[in-house]
Amino acid sequence: MSGELTQSVIKRIIRQVGLECAAQGQSLSETLVAFMVKAVVLDPRNDFNMDRILTENDMQDLIQLCVTRLLDTTNPSLSTIKMQVYFDMNYANRDELLSEQERVLEGKLAPVVRAITESGPRAQEEMENVYQKIIAYVLLRSGLGSPTDIEAVREVTAALQSVFPQTEMITFISLSKKDKEQQLKDVAMLVTGIRLYNKQCQKGGSGIDDLPGILNEAIPSAAQTLDERLNSCQLLAHRYTALLESMQEEPQRFSRLRFFKLKEALFNVRQYEAFLCILQSNAIASAQEVESLDVQFEAAMMVLKNTVQDKTSIESIEVFPLFMELSKLWTSFQDEMLLLNFLTNMADNLQQFLEIQSQLFPEEMLTSLLEGVTVKSDVERIKETMGTRVNVSDFRNQEWLFPETTDNFDQLLIQYHGFCAHSIGVKGITLPGNPAIGILKHKEKYYVFSSKEAAYTFAQDPDKFIKLNVEKAKKYAELIQLLELHHQFEYLVPHTQARKASTGSMKPPPKRESGTQTDTHILPPTIVRSYEWNEWELRRKAIKLANLRRKLTHAMQTDLSHMRRENFTQVYLPKDVGTQTKRDNSSNVPKPQIFLKGLRGGSSPTTHMVTVDLTRPLDET
Repeated sequence: MSGELTQSVIKRIIRQVGLECAAQGQSLSETLVAFMVKAVVLDPRNDFNMDRILTENDMQDLIQLCVTRLLDTTNPSLSTIKMQVYFDMNYANRDELLSEQERVLEGKLAPVVRAITESGPRAQEEMENVYQKIIAYVLLRSGLGSPTDIEAVREVTAALQSVFPQTEMITFISLSKKDKEQQLKDVAMLVTGIRLYNKQCQKGGSGIDDLPGILNEAIPSAAQTLDERLNSCQLLAHRYTALLESMQEEPQRFSRLRFFKLKEALFNVRQYEAFLCILQSNAIASAQEVESLDVQFEAAMMVLKNTVQDKTSIESIEVFPLFMELSKLWTSFQDEMLLLNFLTNMADNLQQFLEIQSQLFPEEMLTSLLEGVTVKSDVERIKETMGTRVNVSDFRNQEWLFPETTDNFDQLLIQYHGFCAHSIGVKGITLPGNPAIGILKHKEKYYVFSSKEAAYTFAQDPDKFIKLNVEKAKKYAELIQLLELHHQFEYLVPHTQARKASTGSMKPPPKRESGTQTDTHILPPTIVRSYEWNEWELRRKAIKLANLRRKLTHAMQTDLSHMRRENFTQVYLPKDVGTQTKRDNSSNVPKPQIFLKGLRGGSSPTTHMVTVDLTRPLDET
């Protein structure tokens, strides 16, 4: 049928069912309608063949059946399905709720942060406006007071001036957007810590509630309310179980009960009990967290008082981390307050799905029906079977687990939400299983039983009884979630249709992409590449090597390749060289001097010239 019921056909059916219910005055969510379509198709009593194509008449019949069941407000099964859809759509665990709250807070603060980080004030008036926005941001971020509370604004302004004066606005403006956002968060935490310290010293604290005191009063009150409701629904479950067992033992005496939807009422109470147990465990975890936070907050405040005392000035490196620690602890108190309000609202809203019990089975009617019937609680039933256990030697091919022989015995994932695996399909009731009898491990899944006889019967043919349980869940669709049988019906509905206007109200299992990378070769390779196992290959290589001895290497050059060979030249750069010659020497020769006498003549007509050599000899020079 999964191939024939395409997404468009499913959406058409869901839309038509929703319109017809709205015409009757019942406005229902698409998720609830989709789950009911799935329940009607699964129910074998409606005779929808999953292997053939749905005709137009089949689709109309399916729509009418869904509308009839959705409008039957006297059926506990519808209340149970509504309860499951509500819980699936609204419940969130601790981490999911806090992350969603952080996301909402960031969304509310985004316009203020944007106005602060993206502004570039230059004038003094503009800087003052940005500073006022920072004050508003600190108030909104801390949740300690309102921007309209004048006294709170004064306290924040004074605290902000001590850690972030207006003179630092110029430095703040020069930072990057990311650094601005981080500094805003740090400043908000510092101011929050200062205000908390001032409140402790009775010097301020306007708009700051005493969250530790409020939580210490509210959590025990909420836990007590959950306990009372849990005890009340468990009592109803024990009564319904006793009546159903009596109907099977004495059908004639309780024949009129066949007209009452007692099984549906039991499943409704059991589902309500399961949801309350989840809320109760969250409340217990919250109480433990608050207790731990009280101790840490008192210790941090004491350290801060000892550090500050009556000093007029103190190094920021000493006191700032203490203020921030106070702020973080106070934020944790605020988270616990949010969680407590969430759990209280969930518990109050779940109460409406149990109102049908008082309409179908008033207290007077239940009292008269239970005359002569022994009502046993789940604890009493488990105590009755504490002394019995399965004899492992009676089963050769079955594996049984016991507390003394199995590690982490209490942490095993038990099938069917811990109910007896035999009584569901055979009796149609949910009896608590006793792990002390023995846990059967079958195909990597674990099953518990309400009695030794039930364990022996189931172990003879586990697959048969598992199939019976699945068939029972098809008749009572609320059992799919109560017994955690989602994996048994995944083939019917694609996960893309789940949760939002889908063909099922159950959340698909969380998935995420992941990857791993390992080294290709961690150790150095030890493979001998030259190894050959084939002796003929070895011979071939030997012949090849032998032939190489008689081979020559030839080379040739063509017209295209000549003049293209690679040439390399190397030159030596000139270097400075000096040489030294012999010493310089010189010589000096006398200057010739010759005197001629008688050139002017005389008294006589004949001239007599006398030559006189006045040149100095060489040895005198």
